[in-house]
Amino acid sequence: MSSVTGTATGTATGKTTTPGPTNATERVPAASAATPASPVSPASPVSPAPPEASAPASDALTHRGPTPVAPVGPVAPVAPVRRALRRLPHLLAKGATKSAAIVALALLWETAPRLGLVDRTFLPPFSEVARAWWGLATDGQLTDNARASLVRSFSGFGLAVVVAVPLGLLIGWYRPVADLLGPLLEVFRNTAALALLPVFVLLLGIGETSKISIVVYACTWPILLNTISAVRSVDPTLLKLAKSMNLSAPRLFQKVILPSSVPVIFTGIRLAGAASILVLVAAEMIGAKAGLGYLINASQFNFAIPQMYAGIITISAIGVIFNQVLVAVERRLSSWRVPARG
Repeated sequence: MSSVTGTATGTATGKTTTPGPTNATERVPAASAATPASPVSPASPVSPAPPEASAPASDALTHRGPTPVAPVGPVAPVAPVRRALRRLPHLLAKGATKSAAIVALALLWETAPRLGLVDRTFLPPFSEVARAWWGLATDGQLTDNARASLVRSFSGFGLAVVVAVPLGLLIGWYRPVADLLGPLLEVFRNTAALALLPVFVLLLGIGETSKISIVVYACTWPILLNTISAVRSVDPTLLKLAKSMNLSAPRLFQKVILPSSVPVIFTGIRLAGAASILVLVAAEMIGAKAGLGYLINASQFNFAIPQMYAGIITISAIGVIFNQVLVAVERRLSSWRVPARG
């Protein structure tokens, strides 16, 4: 009653009198209604801002631009080094397993002549052969003869790959070409290369041409036959799928036939790599003035038996290295294959 009377009296006299609120519940609505846009007083409690609203302001004050990345520095090669150290015992065990048979053969070769199990005149100990190999390597004879043999072998091998792989693709893919050349191929592939060596010498002489030609002949057949087999054994489902996509013949060869044929083709190439060295050595024994075959033959005539075995070991080492190079190339070209888990 008092607050209502006071308000009416003030209105009647022309003076504004602010009534005092009686409780706290009436104070808050009155203040908000009187000053709707007034700033918050320092005494009033302020609710904390949410994290989402304060994060951009903090970033704007502390980080101007993109967040800098800490330099890696010398810490980068730590992971590969640790990985290599972790794999080291496995690699050592694997290398020891692969070389155990070779070490055992060398020990048997060393001890058998010394114990009198074989005549050391015809089979000297391995240490004497190693000294003879080092002597041939230091005076340059081994290098010169190996260079001559490698030039002939790689030349014939390369020509055989260039000729046999495209011809094998044609014969394996086009049936008319296979019907035309099939009987002729059967005749020549069953004729040994060394049996034709006198023919090559008579027709081409005893120079480099006859030796390279006999290597080409010996290397062609493994590559050709494996290429034909590779093309004919391509998965028919892949061929049907590729043809349903309207691929042209060149794209079909590039995307389906060649990738599927690589493993079998390289099997023939590896066989040809071994044949290129073996046939060449036999050709150099008949008529040559340089080469590993010539070195072995001359050492036999001069009864230099350690030098003869040194030449044989060199041929074996070249064959192993050449085969490993071909295996690495095959893995690179057929990296799409999923390795089989034993």
